[in-house]
Amino acid sequence: MPFLKKLFLVDSIGALVSAVMLGLVLTRFEPAFGMPAKVLYPLSFIACIFCIHSFLCFLGQIGNLYLHMKITAMANLLYCCLTLGLIIYLYQKLTVPGLIYFVLEIVMVTILSVIELKSASNQ
Repeated sequence: MPFLKKLFLVDSIGALVSAVMLGLVLTRFEPAFGMPAKVLYPLSFIACIFCIHSFLCFLGQIGNLYLHMKITAMANLLYCCLTLGLIIYLYQKLTVPGLIYFVLEIVMVTILSVIELKSASNQ
């Protein structure tokens, strides 16, 4: 399996994990994490869209994988900026576990995005 397709699969699985964590786990334990459900649900929806897009790319249902890898990486980085902005805006509400979760998510998604951008540039 080509490396680019593997990256789409990793991205899709990561987005699915994020969607489940945000939409099911963190909302259920909102007091433990501090991020309001009205913020978590839209973030989860975004992750679902990313999951579907990356999975369709993995399956080969979308052409020009290099272009879509760049789009995916940039969308992931924008998602990280959005999350960072929410951390700053809602800092007083967030708990330590909430901060840890969101900072780790930003770090992991940023690392994956850098790998995606480098891979898409090596066409």
